[in-house]
Amino acid sequence: MLKPPALSLYVHIPWCVQKCPYCDFNSHAQKGKIPEEEYISALLEDLDSDIERYKLNDNVRPIHSIFIGGGTPSLISAEGIDTLLKGIESRIPFKNDIEITMEANPGTVEVERFTGYKAAGVTRISIGVQSFEQEKLGRLGRIHGPQEAINAANLAHDIKLNSFNLDLMHGLPEQSIEQALDDLDKAIELNPPHLSWYQLTIEPNTMFYYKTPTLPDDDDLWDIFEQGHKKLSDAGYVQYEISGYSKPEYQCQHNLNYWRFGDYLGIGCGSHGKLSFADGRIVRTTKIKHPKGYLAAYQNLTKPYLSDENYVDHDDRPFEFFMNRFRLMEACPKQDFIDTTGLPLSAVNETIHWALDKQYLSETDTHWQITQKGKLFLNDLLEAFMMEE
Repeated sequence: MLKPPALSLYVHIPWCVQKCPYCDFNSHAQKGKIPEEEYISALLEDLDSDIERYKLNDNVRPIHSIFIGGGTPSLISAEGIDTLLKGIESRIPFKNDIEITMEANPGTVEVERFTGYKAAGVTRISIGVQSFEQEKLGRLGRIHGPQEAINAANLAHDIKLNSFNLDLMHGLPEQSIEQALDDLDKAIELNPPHLSWYQLTIEPNTMFYYKTPTLPDDDDLWDIFEQGHKKLSDAGYVQYEISGYSKPEYQCQHNLNYWRFGDYLGIGCGSHGKLSFADGRIVRTTKIKHPKGYLAAYQNLTKPYLSDENYVDHDDRPFEFFMNRFRLMEACPKQDFIDTTGLPLSAVNETIHWALDKQYLSETDTHWQITQKGKLFLNDLLEAFMMEE
């Protein structure tokens, strides 16, 4: 038996003004006018399909958080976001303190919509800054400038959002340690409640993969992280996950639910979902990836939005659970493993004892905690849970 965890919702908006050379997300360069009204109607019909298929109205769990990602969701009008959120709430109730995050690019036109997004119900905006240096923004294919990023952050303060995040990258092409830390200083000066500070990685099927730029070496990357982490800590930010830093009480609740092996519905092009059921099933879903195919399913009952559906086997659950939980800095309650996987602790005893001997983990009667050594050998640790029978 499972104890179904909190339920979140991910909404994918697939369009961007242009595709960035490092991006491996399911995003598509905008060609002509976005079919906003049709796509929002399709999103709500997609949600209706999930509700019916998985009988979600039989055992209603209110929505814990919503994350509208992309692509560039801020290409959608404030009126469109209002229609979308009202449509979602009419289908599944919201928790009283629901967190609703929306990604936005700091271009002038989109920034002007921030007030409208807040009025529509958005409580948190994640601003894709990436760098405050014009040359680096150009290398990354970003279409905004440094001042637009500063203006966006200041506006987020001015309209008194519950929270906002700045996305900032380091380890950029030909970036020096000083340049990376200067970027971080500028971000900290803007005093966001949350900072996602992560290293650029080269992903397959991206322009950077086929024509790889010169990146900082491992020694420089370590110096950037070590010095940057201290800057963030000194400024009052707490690292609560690998790339997530926040002021106290401003962690991203959607991310926390995801990394705690919570449940989430996924609607929109290529979106992923995970649902747990009291009878012991855990199902993962993927929706049609391309906008043309997704919109072709709109009001076509013979062509569902669902692209793929897989049930998570009992043997795979320990790896999936710990792959998520060990991204977080917090200690992991042992009871969470039982509740969200439906497995007894004995299912992982052998691997846990091995990890304790290796000093990859520490434990109390009620919790496990990954150690600094465990973080360094995280791949080895996770692979051990894959091999346990």
